[in-house]
Amino acid sequence: MTNINIKRLQQLKSNSKGKRIAVIGDMMLDCYFWGDVKRISPEAPVPVVEVDNEFYRFGGAANVAYNILKLGGIPVPIGVIGYDNDGSIFTSLLNESEIISDGLIVDEKRPTTAKTRVIAQNQHVVRIDKEKKEYIPEAVEINLFEFFLSKSNELDGIILQDYNKGVLTPSLIEKIIKVAKDKNILITVDPKFNNFFNYKDVTVCKPNRKEAGDVLGMQIKTATDVTIAGNKLLETLNARYILLTLSEEGIAVFQRDEVEKRIPTKARKVADVSGAGDTVISTLTIALSAGADIYEASYLANYAGGIVCEEVGIVPIELNELFNAVEKEIL
Repeated sequence: MTNINIKRLQQLKSNSKGKRIAVIGDMMLDCYFWGDVKRISPEAPVPVVEVDNEFYRFGGAANVAYNILKLGGIPVPIGVIGYDNDGSIFTSLLNESEIISDGLIVDEKRPTTAKTRVIAQNQHVVRIDKEKKEYIPEAVEINLFEFFLSKSNELDGIILQDYNKGVLTPSLIEKIIKVAKDKNILITVDPKFNNFFNYKDVTVCKPNRKEAGDVLGMQIKTATDVTIAGNKLLETLNARYILLTLSEEGIAVFQRDEVEKRIPTKARKVADVSGAGDTVISTLTIALSAGADIYEASYLANYAGGIVCEEVGIVPIELNELFNAVEKEIL
């Protein structure tokens, strides 16, 4: 565990409030239909789900923005939604949460990325995805970048949240990183396979074990594998820090001219890992923007990820919940 005391913890908590963080990437809507199965359809050998309840949640980069809000920050989501019913629901959720929607471009030629889960008797029956993975058109990319540029002087941090759904194009990534470097803005990345090596010169790149293994063409199983992978990524991406998340094994932190450091996960009863990665990148970025060093920020992010894994479904971490839990741990 990193050395952090109550006074330092309270300072970081206070500093977290009001930090303005741009979240740029693939906005999604998570849809849930809950019900019962009492018969098989006469039309085909499939269950008929009688829906009792339906609800909607932020997914993807939107969930990261929502986590930033719950951690006391001010999220500035920047992305694309469609001109459709899911887009209307998504906008309603933003309004209810009082998250600004100025950075969302409506593209009539793309659907709002939506993941619909049908659940009956606590069993996941089917998931229905609506999405378009092609890169956004140049005109849409220009609009997104111009909005980002107009807000860049107000930002305390930037999160690039990539799910390979087409919003983060190689050229947009390059332009955003250049602005961040020129203006000395903290920039963190949650990468996926397609654009992985475009994320060079960022503050923090946070792949998980599978993502790192896929891009490096290696299996990351042993402690030695982790060390090799982390140092390769540090060299290739020229990032200030590489955070390699290792599920129940915690986080491995890499930086130049420093020995790799491991931050273990506190043993917990894992109910659902959905959204844990979103929580980790959100908490990490807020903590760094509040003045935490990389080890303090990684510790808080790792702890936050562990808390949300105890909940079923995608649940954001609350600022008070996180810091109260950590205070109890270190007392």
